[in-house]
Amino acid sequence: MHDCGHGSFFRSRALNRAVGFLLGVVNAIPQHPWSRGHAFHHRHNGNWERYRGPSALITVEQFQQLSPEQQQRYGWSRHPLMLFPGGFSYLVVRPRLQLLLGLAEWLAAMTGELRRDGWRALFSLYPRTLSFQSSHWYTADEFIDLAANNVCVLASWWLMSRWLGAGLFWGTYAIVMTCSAAIFICIFFVQHNFPDSYAHRSNDWSYFKGAMEGSSNLILPGILNWFSADIAFHSIHHLCERIPNYQLRACHEANQHLLGECTYLRIRDIPRCFDLILWDSAQQRLVSTSEV
Repeated sequence: MHDCGHGSFFRSRALNRAVGFLLGVVNAIPQHPWSRGHAFHHRHNGNWERYRGPSALITVEQFQQLSPEQQQRYGWSRHPLMLFPGGFSYLVVRPRLQLLLGLAEWLAAMTGELRRDGWRALFSLYPRTLSFQSSHWYTADEFIDLAANNVCVLASWWLMSRWLGAGLFWGTYAIVMTCSAAIFICIFFVQHNFPDSYAHRSNDWSYFKGAMEGSSNLILPGILNWFSADIAFHSIHHLCERIPNYQLRACHEANQHLLGECTYLRIRDIPRCFDLILWDSAQQRLVSTSEV
C-alpha cells in the first residue's frame, strides 16, 4: 500500500491506485488521503516548521507557555505506551470519525446554501459538493476514497462478525490492529525522531540533508526486516521514494560507501528516541522535556 502511494509498486498509475485501494481496505486505511499526507512528509522531512512528525510535536517556546498540568499531559500523550491505544484509534476509529465529521461539515455548509439561495441551490448541489472544502479531506478524490474505504471496511467487519461471531472476530482483530499499528508508528517515529536528527527551519532547509541526516536506518533481525518490507533502509528511501521497498536493501548495499555518515539505530536505542518530543527552533534540534 505504501509503495502504491509512491507510484513505485507498478508502472501503471491506475494499477497503483486500484491495488492501493484494495490494500487500504485490508489495512482499514483510506489509501489515497494517506498517501497524499505521506507525500507531504517526504517533501518536507527535516523541515520542522512545515512538518512536526507523526506525533505533532510542539516547540520549546510553546511547551514553556503550558501550565504544569498541560505539560504533564503532553508528555504522557507521547509516552511509548500510548502507541497501543493510539494505534487502534489511528486504524480503526480515525478514518470512520473523519468521514462522519466531514459529512457533518458538508451538511452544515449545504444547509447554509439552501437557506441563502432557497430551492434554486438544489440545482447546483453537485458542483457545490465537488468544490466543498472540508477540514477532514482536501479534494473530491480524497472524499471518494475515504467514503468508498469506509463502506468496504464496515461491510467487511459486518461479514466477518456474522461468519466468525462478533466476539471472536473483534477479540482477534482489535489485538492484531492495535499491535501492528503500534509497531509501524514506532518505526516511523524513531526513523525521524532520534538524537542529532536534522531539524531545521524553512529558510535553510535542505531536502538532501533531510534524507541523509533526518532519517535513521534501523539494524533489525532479518525476520523483522521481512515483516517491515525493508523500510529500515530509510535514508535511501527518502533520497528516492520511487525505489520500491523490495529494492531498498539492494540500493542501500550498492551505495553503502556513500551512506556511512547516516544514523544507524539498534532496537536498544529506540526508547531514548521517545524522549525527544520537543523542537528547539533556536538551536534547530530535537530535545526532551527534562532538558527544558
